[in-house]
Amino acid sequence: MKNFEYVDPKTVSEAINILEQQNSTVKVLAGGTDLFLRMRHRAVMPDVVVDLKRIPELAVLRYSDQEGLVIGSTVTHGAVAADAAVRQHYGALAAAANWVGSPQTRHRGTIVGNICNASPAADTAPALLAYRARVVIAGPAGSREVPIEDFFQGPGRTALGAAEIVTAVTLPPLQGAAGWGYLRRTRTVIDIALISTCVVMQASNGVCSEVSVGLGAVGPTPLRASQAEATLRGQRPTAALVAEAAQRAAADAR
Repeated sequence: MKNFEYVDPKTVSEAINILEQQNSTVKVLAGGTDLFLRMRHRAVMPDVVVDLKRIPELAVLRYSDQEGLVIGSTVTHGAVAADAAVRQHYGALAAAANWVGSPQTRHRGTIVGNICNASPAADTAPALLAYRARVVIAGPAGSREVPIEDFFQGPGRTALGAAEIVTAVTLPPLQGAAGWGYLRRTRTVIDIALISTCVVMQASNGVCSEVSVGLGAVGPTPLRASQAEATLRGQRPTAALVAEAAQRAAADAR
């Protein structure tokens, strides 16, 4: 690991100003579980590391029936997995966060850091896709939001522009009765996913009123299985219909 300058801004605007002023290689630190490993192996060699952990507003984890869930960019996997509101309203995300790495990784690494790495196999990505999360981005031009499926641009690539940072991920409130399923397959317990999937279904009178299917590790980015969703939406689920949706999800994989 080469020497680097460490800075710890206290506000989002200060962090953006620092990023704007850098002419050298700079990396943003949230949890650091991936960044420091890459630095140790010299896969990345930043001249400056900007640590976001001292910015209070980025540590927010809150839920309301009106706005849904807000996860600040320094909130850890462990905090999300243990949060009572997350477990009650977004159980698939709690399950996914609890799968990430080891206990040490979960209590240091962050949800936002996980998606900013933009790994196609990111454990939390299928759940965030299925809950239709939005990514809140701050930069020199102000704040903007993008759907999480548009945030992923390719392996290791995101929609972040120059001097931009993710400040939060938001999940809308679910309407009516809802159920979920999350499945992950690996070679060993602590390993990246060979495949992962999450389904979130909302129902009314036994009919699927809305459904989202997120897939991981089956394409250059995590993705929504739109054909599978269309198969189930507006229908009363049966074994045959679910089997058809599964086949269409496999067809969406690329």
